Amino acid sequence: MAISVLQPPPYCIFSHHHQWNASPLPPIRECKCRIRPPRAIMNAVLATNEDTSSTFSSSTFPLFQPSNPPQATPASQLEPADPDFYKIGYIRNMRAYGIEFREGPDGFGVYASKDIEPLRRARVIMEIPLELMLTISQKLPWMFFPDIIPVGHPIFDIINSTDPETDWDLRLACLLLYAFDCKDNFWQLYGDFLPSADECTSLLLATEEDLLELQDKELASTIREQQHRALEFWEKNWHSAVPLKIKRLAEEPERFIWAVAMAQSRCINKQIRIGALVQDANMLIPYADMLNHSFKPNCFFHWRFKDRMLEVMINAGQGIKRGDEMTVNYMDGQMNNFFMQLYGFSSPVNPWDVIQFSGNARIHLDSFLSVFNISGLPEEYYHNCKLSYNEDSFVDGAVIAAARTLPTWSDQDIPPIPSMERKAVRELQEECQQMLAEFPKTADDDQQILDSMPEARRTLEAAIKYRLHRKLFIEKVMQALDIYQERILF
Repeated sequence: MAISVLQPPPYCIFSHHHQWNASPLPPIRECKCRIRPPRAIMNAVLATNEDTSSTFSSSTFPLFQPSNPPQATPASQLEPADPDFYKIGYIRNMRAYGIEFREGPDGFGVYASKDIEPLRRARVIMEIPLELMLTISQKLPWMFFPDIIPVGHPIFDIINSTDPETDWDLRLACLLLYAFDCKDNFWQLYGDFLPSADECTSLLLATEEDLLELQDKELASTIREQQHRALEFWEKNWHSAVPLKIKRLAEEPERFIWAVAMAQSRCINKQIRIGALVQDANMLIPYADMLNHSFKPNCFFHWRFKDRMLEVMINAGQGIKRGDEMTVNYMDGQMNNFFMQLYGFSSPVNPWDVIQFSGNARIHLDSFLSVFNISGLPEEYYHNCKLSYNEDSFVDGAVIAAARTLPTWSDQDIPPIPSMERKAVRELQEECQQMLAEFPKTADDDQQILDSMPEARRTLEAAIKYRLHRKLFIEKVMQALDIYQERILF
């Protein structure tokens, strides 16, 4: 919190350091002749004094004027984070500028505590030192920072038995559990603010009933394999003959699987430089892991190697309003099933989602892009709002994904034939209808289920949202095809 000190104005003639030693003034003689001024002059003087008083009282003094009450924002409805959440990091050189942490039904989030004007350069809003992180290099010879494991500790052998490239989550889970057990370690305090097993949406903690609600056999099979992998690793290294210093880290398999879920959902993969050493590392970074995901983020991560700090920075030219959520992009180029596998959430506007069409119908690519004012290369499609005469709220990430996933054709100088395009649109829409018919429930049914059980398990809620978002995406593609065939003639 910034503290401003009020300084005396420079034109003040009084000071408490020096007394005013002026010579006494000569006595003023009392005038015995009293002259009454004319009534007109008195009235004018009184009127002048009243005007001056009213003007003077109505003038504003910013220093003494009461501040306007803060306007309500969506963030103001969330509960502020516990003061200890700031304290445990602040005393360890973690810094945050112009932001606040708030907790809602879906967990923690980072929000702007004031308006931030767009600047030509990126602006720092968070600084986290390396000493607070848990990091393991992705390639051999593997190493971790900070070096908290003493020589000869059995957890070192357990970590060393894993594959650095494929078992990164198991390695981070072991390191996280060990940090919880270290005396006076920062993560002993920060762990109180991590989501519990009941609050976590990771499908590693899902039941068989939750996996069936996904209505995605491939994803459910992948999650079962991940659960079996974590359980097998625990049984191998946490058997009855292990030393007590290992057994107390995860006495039950649920504890270890929860740690793996934390490692998967909160890990940040980044190349860091420490001195002359440059390495790709898997990192658990406190406070930065509270930033939620967005496909249109307003922040990014930057490694400041000179003092081993991770900076969270606002994008250059990005204007922020008080109460806006600060977000980052967890990953590019991945479908919703991959987000569910790692993080336990999905989005109906994922610009990288895909629909597998099996027919031979094709639409003209350039015409589709022109109708929705989509510009850029296929890997960098974006909605060019400057080409729209009015604000077009229909185009979102799902329409961008449709431009990537719809079967298209393009042959330079050959223009599209409207009748052929409408025929292709009908065939593609029929195939979309067949995909929706394969689901046992409609999107409206799924929404009613979610509304009817507000206290459902987080993993069950995430599973139902996943299939709902899939249906909403297919319906959005059908709507985009309708608009396309209406505008193709113009």
